[in-house]
Amino acid sequence: MSARTVVYDTGMLLAMLSGDAVALTLHNGLRPAPHRPILIGPVLAQAWRPDPKTVHAFSGFLRDCTVPQARGTAPPIRGTAANAGCVACAKTTTLDSYKRAGAMLAKAVPPGKKRPDAVDALVVVTAALHVPAQILTSDPGDLACHAATLDHADITIERV
Repeated sequence: MSARTVVYDTGMLLAMLSGDAVALTLHNGLRPAPHRPILIGPVLAQAWRPDPKTVHAFSGFLRDCTVPQARGTAPPIRGTAANAGCVACAKTTTLDSYKRAGAMLAKAVPPGKKRPDAVDALVVVTAALHVPAQILTSDPGDLACHAATLDHADITIERV
């Protein structure tokens, strides 16, 4: 069995920023993994705030993660050049990925009175490109409803 590529959603970032012991332990445990945890741009945008405390915390988290196709990010595969590494990361922000997320929004049935969320759909699309994958989230129901629109994707969703 191959190692799962880990994708963070906004809830995971917020948990790390708040000092949640489980989230920080999971994050620190991923440092030896060949593929850095994936943090897509829209997730970063949802969690980023320009206050000094957040900026300082993010400086450490971003060093350990990769933001696909973003300049200045760490390479997805540890020990490779910035422009080398993961083919799936190169496909994360393509027109087809955005279309796939849109199709997912049309089918997803979130729990309760929630509505399908574009950022959650993009997190699931990113995970689907990297299967086997694991999504770390504070709200597994939101991600599971989007993942349920896929046929046989090897994605696990773990609450932090």
